Amino acid sequence: MLETYFVKPQTVDRVRGSWIGVEIERYVVWLAERGYRPRVVFRRVPQLTAFGEFARLHGARTVEELPAHVDAFVRVRVGEHREPGRREVANRRLAKEVRGPIEQMLEVVLPRFEGRGRRRLADPFVEVLPGFFAYLVAERGLRPDTIRLYRHHLRRFEAYLAGIGVRRPDELSPALLSAFVAERAGSGLAKTSIRDVCGVLRVFLRYAHREGLIGRDLARAVEWPQVYRLSTIPRSIAWKDVGKVLGAVDRRTVAGKRDYAILLLLVTYGLRAREVAGLTLDDIDWKRERLAVPERKAGHATAFPLSSAVGAALVDYLQRGRPETVNRHIFFRALAPVQPIGAAAVSSCASHYLLVAGIKVPRPGSHTLRHTVVQRLVDADFSLKTIGDFVGHRSAASTEIYAKVAVEVLRTVALGDGEEVLG
Repeated sequence: MLETYFVKPQTVDRVRGSWIGVEIERYVVWLAERGYRPRVVFRRVPQLTAFGEFARLHGARTVEELPAHVDAFVRVRVGEHREPGRREVANRRLAKEVRGPIEQMLEVVLPRFEGRGRRRLADPFVEVLPGFFAYLVAERGLRPDTIRLYRHHLRRFEAYLAGIGVRRPDELSPALLSAFVAERAGSGLAKTSIRDVCGVLRVFLRYAHREGLIGRDLARAVEWPQVYRLSTIPRSIAWKDVGKVLGAVDRRTVAGKRDYAILLLLVTYGLRAREVAGLTLDDIDWKRERLAVPERKAGHATAFPLSSAVGAALVDYLQRGRPETVNRHIFFRALAPVQPIGAAAVSSCASHYLLVAGIKVPRPGSHTLRHTVVQRLVDADFSLKTIGDFVGHRSAASTEIYAKVAVEVLRTVALGDGEEVLG
């Protein structure tokens, strides 16, 4: 594998002659399998060779002893490049650039090694309620995205309790729970987000009571704010602005080809970010010109006619942008490591191009384009049942909010003199 990157035999011999040469070459193979560019290999291999020599001179004799020398090697390297007046942030960036490849190689060759920058946070309250997140999966059947939301809110709750010196669940009280909810509300969260916080707390408290950690069920003590379902209007954009968003994509690049196909899926079918990220090659029936969405939020599958524009964008990406991989997912990261994108990346894609196009909308993201699709169908006088089935709403109540106002008509009234309304 080294011969693929280094032309001079002397360079290959020098790397393989290192006492950790086998490990370095194994790491190079790992990089190649994940689509890292040759310049990454050129930059990292000499540094890894230098690290191996540094560790040997300081007493390392086995690969298992290498982690103990990482910090010292980073300090030496940063010291070699330290300049008078150099900002500390630049030194930290340099230290990260030196440490990153070394720790990544150690993670490849030492299964139990965990780098400083790759530690995974433990689940909140794992010591007092170790089975809570397994309960969310096994008994409540929650999706991974929902469980991540639970982790997020409960980490805030755990940090809040630690900050006021509460160590045990049996110290919880209605007043303390109310204080936490008030603290979260004061941080600027929307009412719907506060409602989510309260819902997570209620589930957590009921489970803690069931497991005997709390003497009484405190779930009822958590009062969430009243959120009126029809109190707001959807954050859709005008259909002419959709063209601006699509026009902001540079389709000459790999990332642009991918992003253009993603945006077309969002504005054509009103898909959720998770649904776009989950699409696979098996979901496209080219012969019958159909696109399947197998796992919708409501628990059912949907099949759409494959529009010519979406089909052309997908073909362009699949032929000229998608990396060669056995993985069946459609959309992948444009940079190494090569892996399927997630729902957050899809939403960030939509948010990015909305901002690039200069379109101002509250909380820009993939749902902005989903709302736009639904509003367009409402304006075209489709029934709410048809619209709900098209976008995969769980119930008709989810679609009713779009019937509250005729957005395009009101825009016309606002821009005109309003006489046609009076007439």
